[in-house]
Amino acid sequence: MDYEMIAWIVVLVVAVVVEIISLGLSSIWFAGGALVALIVAALNGPLWLQIVLFLVVSFLLLIFTRPIAVKYFNKDRIRTNAESIVGKQGIVITELNNLRGLGQVSVGGQEWSARSADDGHVIYEGSVVEIVAISGVKLICKPIPEVAPAVTEAPKAEA
Repeated sequence: MDYEMIAWIVVLVVAVVVEIISLGLSSIWFAGGALVALIVAALNGPLWLQIVLFLVVSFLLLIFTRPIAVKYFNKDRIRTNAESIVGKQGIVITELNNLRGLGQVSVGGQEWSARSADDGHVIYEGSVVEIVAISGVKLICKPIPEVAPAVTEAPKAEA
């Protein structure tokens, strides 16, 4: 066994050990590249080809398989409180008026500061809204017209 093969075995083992310790899908791609380079070294391929294949295979594995792996491994992840609110409905308890900096929404029994997704509209108290995003500590909401059409144009600021 020559030194090139030993070097690729070391790279392979280190990448696998780092992946086992971190569990962050951070180095498994390099283990795949090292495996291909190890095979080329076993077939007495030149060192430059081993290095090029290591880099190319590692890069391709990272680009094409990481999104699939992240989706597969994170499917049972529990969303945090804030993340779980996006997409839910809430009730406006203080009118949402972006121009005046007002607005509170109740979602699941919790009160949140809120803004309208459309700066040009005021959403009145009692309206039902959908949470479309979170910006800092404020919910970004849009009205649900078929449930509560209590939306009007915001008054224009006088110059």
